[in-house]
Order: sequence, then C-alpha cells, then structure tokens
Amino acid sequence: MKKRLLSAFMAGIMGVMLAACGGADSASDVASISEDTPATPTAGEPSEGSYSEDVQAIIDRGVLRVGVKNAVVGFGYEDPLTGEYSGMEIELAKELADKLGVEVEFTAVTAATRTELLDSGDIDCVLATFTITDERKESWDFTTPYYTDYVSVLVEDASGIKTLSDIVGTTVGVSSGSTSAKSLVKAMIEEGLISGDGFDEESFDPATWTEGVSFQQYDDYPTISTALSAGEVDAFCVDKSILAIYKTEGRFYIEAEFAPQDYGIATTKGSGLSEVAEELVKEDLGDGTIDTLISENGLD
Repeated sequence: MKKRLLSAFMAGIMGVMLAACGGADSASDVASISEDTPATPTAGEPSEGSYSEDVQAIIDRGVLRVGVKNAVVGFGYEDPLTGEYSGMEIELAKELADKLGVEVEFTAVTAATRTELLDSGDIDCVLATFTITDERKESWDFTTPYYTDYVSVLVEDASGIKTLSDIVGTTVGVSSGSTSAKSLVKAMIEEGLISGDGFDEESFDPATWTEGVSFQQYDDYPTISTALSAGEVDAFCVDKSILAIYKTEGRFYIEAEFAPQDYGIATTKGSGLSEVAEELVKEDLGDGTIDTLISENGLD
C-alpha cells in the first residue's frame, strides 16, 4: 500500500514538473515572437522604414501638400461657394495621399508660382497642368505623362482673327512662367509666317520677343480672359483644355492646334516621392483609372 502511494505521489510530482517545463517553453516562444517578429502594419498604412527619408517625413506629418490649379475646370477647380476642389488632378492627388496613408492639403498655384513653392518646400509635389519639357526635367522630376493636350488660341468673334496667319502683328496674352508663348512663336516659324531670326528655345523670353507677334504676361488665366474682353490683348494662348472654360459666347478657337503638351506630376529632383508618384501614374494608366478620370472630367 505504501509503495502504491509513493508511486502515485512521484507521478504527481513529475506531472507538475513537466507542465512547468511546457509552460516555460510556451512563454519563451511568445517572448521570441514578440521580440523578433515585426508587427504587421495595419491595412492601408505604410510600415516604418519602408520609404525614403523625405517620404517618411510626409507620413509622419500626416499630410501630403499638393500644388494644384483652382480655376481650370476638369483638372483643378475650387468651388467659390463651398471651397471644394474637383478635377482629374485633384483625384490623382487624393490617390497619391491615400497611397501614403495620409490626408491631402491643396495649395492653389499658378504657372509662375508652382516651382517656387516646390523648391521652397511649401508643397511636396505639383499637379497643375504642368507640361513636361527637357529643360524642366533638369530641375525637377516628372512622372510618365497622364494627359496630353495641345496649345491653341482663343479670340473674340469680332476680332477677325481666324488662323495663325492672322496672329501676325497682334498682342497675345499668356500666363507668366508658361511655355505657351514659345510654342506659338515656334508654330508661326514652322508655318513660314515669321522668319524666326534670333529665336532660341532655351533663351526665349516672351517679354522681349517682338518679331511678328508680341506678348503680354499675366499671373493667372482669369486675368487674361478679362484682358481679352477689354481689348488689352488680341488673343489668349494656352493649352486648349485650359481655354475651354473661357470659351464663352462670342469667342472661338482659331483654326490651329500645335505643340503637344504632356502633363506629369512634378516632384523635387531625386526625391523618394518621385518614385511613389511614378508608381501611381503607371498603375493608373495600366488599370484604366486615367481613362476613367479623363472621361468623368470631360477631357476626352
């Protein structure tokens, strides 16, 4: 009887010891998982360290600051009553912010201010009908184009201007910092309407050009439209999609479209955001999102 009690007692002791050993192993495993296995990031949130320093700074800030147009219907337009932004480029900006898991903040820019704000760090990128050129690519990064437009000229019906040849001897309103004036002069040279003596694409300056056509520069498009109505300029030249909002009753486009304009997202040269933006545009081009945005915003 004593032997049986002793055996039972020893078996109980062994069971407790084995359970204790098993518990220690389990605790050790949990500790190992906790210390060595990185936590899985929440869906939609980028993991720490997965982006470059400049992109991580945007994520830490929680806001992507984007320079956009506020008076170009279809691309970037701010409702004067509600303050709400709409347009293709607005939607692309929102997508880019979503990709980083942050909010988006819009800053209205013009052709003259967009690069200044980008260079100063006041904005992180530009989505503002920004035409890609070789010269500009020396200073900023651009994504693959998400839209291609053409330059045209808007005039008043009463002006009598109908073709490029009628532009000779006139004053044309353009936006400061844009490529429209240079594109118009180049088109007139190619058509043989002006000689083009002294024309150099790299050094061209609308403020000093006088051969065959002269230019008046303005800070924004509404001001050019007002100048056209007031007779301060004879024509309004810029990308046709931008001109569309100003083609009101009593105005029309001349019979000419020239200088294809490829729009891309502009970012600081060499920045990590350049890679993220490029990835987004390529994805949207590949899955049809870009085509949908073009159609939904009346840009086709």
